[in-house]
Amino acid sequence: MSGQEVVFALLGVVAVGSAVLVVTTRRLVHAALWLVVSFGALAGGYLVLTAEFVAWVQVLIYVGAIVVLLLFGIMLTRAPIGESADLDSGNRWAAVAVAVATAAVLVTVVVMGFGDERMTLREGGGSAEALGASVFRTWVLPFEILSVLLLAALVGAIVLSRSDIRARPEARVRPAEREPEPERGDAGEEDGG
Repeated sequence: MSGQEVVFALLGVVAVGSAVLVVTTRRLVHAALWLVVSFGALAGGYLVLTAEFVAWVQVLIYVGAIVVLLLFGIMLTRAPIGESADLDSGNRWAAVAVAVATAAVLVTVVVMGFGDERMTLREGGGSAEALGASVFRTWVLPFEILSVLLLAALVGAIVLSRSDIRARPEARVRPAEREPEPERGDAGEEDGG
């Protein structure tokens, strides 16, 4: 194994280990911070593969924007910062079984697809020109649809979690349909006077 392959393998171990900690921690903020470590290890993997542009996009968009968006979502929705009983679900074994099955399928597909191929580094593989041509010619529509979907999910999460944004039951009734409220001051004065 070359030095690049060793560094790539170590970054992969860090990425997988921190990803496991993301889904197993009981503190939501700690999960977001472990996500930063996982994304950082992925960016390091892109650097080893000489895809500098993709590595910096990973750092700027995922580490810089997505994790900050997640942390602001936690703060805006008033989610519990400390340990939460909601994060300790009773379906833990079912989740482990699904995760192991998914990992087995992915590893099997990768091994069958690549077999004994060696990692070769070529110049310009992760260049901005090649990536830009791919994104803005082939993948521009799915890219834009995904951005609108993420924005809709964020707005929906804020609306569902905030009680002061939701319509109150009395606000749903039109003003003409409301029953007149009895005057409290006059009724008390007639009885006492």
